[in-house]
Amino acid sequence: MTPNAELIWNNCLKVIRDIVEWQHFKTWFEPIKPISIDNNVLLIQVPSQFFYEYLEENYVNLLAKTLKRVVGKDARLEYRILVDSGISGKGGTMDVSGVGYKNVSNNEVDLPMVINNPIKNPFVIPGLKKINIDPQLNDKFTFSSLIEGDCNRVARRAGLTIAEKPGTTSFNPLVVYGGGGMGKTHLAQAIGNEVKRLHPGKVVLYVSCEKFITQFQEHSRNHTINDFIHFYQMIDVLIVDDVQFFANAEKSQDAFFGIFNHLQQNGKQLVLTTDKSPKDLSGLQDRLLSRFKWGLSADMQFPDYETRYEIVRAKMKHDGVEMPDEVVKFLVYNISTNVRELEGAFISLVAHSSLNRREIDLDLARKVLKNFVKTSSKEITIEAIQKLVCEYFDVSYEKLQNKTRKREIVQARQITMYLAKKFTKNSLKTIGEHFGGRDHTTVIHSCQTVKDLMDTDTLFKDNVMELTQKVQLASM
Repeated sequence: MTPNAELIWNNCLKVIRDIVEWQHFKTWFEPIKPISIDNNVLLIQVPSQFFYEYLEENYVNLLAKTLKRVVGKDARLEYRILVDSGISGKGGTMDVSGVGYKNVSNNEVDLPMVINNPIKNPFVIPGLKKINIDPQLNDKFTFSSLIEGDCNRVARRAGLTIAEKPGTTSFNPLVVYGGGGMGKTHLAQAIGNEVKRLHPGKVVLYVSCEKFITQFQEHSRNHTINDFIHFYQMIDVLIVDDVQFFANAEKSQDAFFGIFNHLQQNGKQLVLTTDKSPKDLSGLQDRLLSRFKWGLSADMQFPDYETRYEIVRAKMKHDGVEMPDEVVKFLVYNISTNVRELEGAFISLVAHSSLNRREIDLDLARKVLKNFVKTSSKEITIEAIQKLVCEYFDVSYEKLQNKTRKREIVQARQITMYLAKKFTKNSLKTIGEHFGGRDHTTVIHSCQTVKDLMDTDTLFKDNVMELTQKVQLASM
């Protein structure tokens, strides 16, 4: 490590630290080691191939702009990638102004790495031709990567219908609403991407409400409102994200009202997202809210266990990652706030596995999830376990206490005793007393039966594992 390289990289980190989230900074930037600087080419070392590919996919523009700022416009970046054999493979150059290549170890395999040009302001050129309009879509957001479940079925299927026949269905506008991280932006952009695939001639534009307002204000200051309005009137499918930010922006609402009417009357499609149902939005003009209600309002809810499970499995397949099923179930049970956080936990788990050169297992998953969920443990009670099991198998508490010999009730009772022994400090006698006064030998027999069935019955084992993770979650 040369002193100049370390100084330059530290200056880069000062800029990056103020831009990315703290957890992402620690995971993706702190492990990078500066090696040398020669003729404005900074050589850095990254811990693995996966690490390099993640940087390339998510932070390449940030690295390019930061290095230009610190070193100069002719700055370039080279990677050195640590490979499993312990031999360092020097990466080829990455030109921060365009396209670069890397070679791994002694294998002369060139992999292109493209740095996208910054998105150009689409409003600054009067008389802009349709063909030049950048849709500003992320091609990762597709219907194939948006797993369908009860939480999003109506919205997703409406989106597919719109993509097939934009502007011709009764779903105009489509208003997708729900809390943060539920997939609203994913669905909205998936509609745009599918329209571009099915109808290449259609002009699609995705824009955040905040960007719309900012650019409206800029054009207002420059007395070019007509250009601004004219630009939007050329769009065939307009997607506006987070329209709740129109609240109290009266002039921007006036402009959007006129654009909305023009597009609707000319058979163009509008897709809007918001954090609340249109009827619950405040600070918006009544005439605008009434138009939001003309089409379909569909909510996006947090996915249930089955859908979260499929989301993680799909992510594994897409990224070529393998992990034990018990780890997948542990993830989906413990992340219960939003999809974005679930995906973040998955990425962090894979990153820790790569950085530490360690197989993904439950111990690693528990360590990683400390950064995503509260880990202050609380004592779990027999009553709490009984409630969880009753809800899971849809049996009443009274049946769990009775002496019925129905197979489903007996197994639910045995699993409850097994979990009570595993997760509480109660004696076998105390556990038995919570099940209609049964003695300790019954508890011993139940626990052994559960263990034996887990060895021979896959479905039974899955049920016990799911309940085990539910109890773990309840104790966090």
